Amino acid sequence: MKASELRKLSDEELAQALAEAKEERFNLRFQLATNQLDNTARLTQVKKDIARILSVMRERQMASTGAEESAR
Repeated sequence: MKASELRKLSDEELAQALAEAKEERFNLRFQLATNQLDNTARLTQVKKDIARILSVMRERQMASTGAEESAR
């Protein structure tokens, strides 16, 4: 998922996407441990997706904090 796509999502949708990505990462790690994982590159993709989601969430948090400080 691209960062531009993530920025279009609401906060609730981002939280849901993060939960789904973390669950998928858990499942992939479990498959890797049991030697059932076929596409090992998917694990890296999911980790990067999680990082992107967290980055967008942090951007929003910083933007709202900056708006509050400038209002003072």
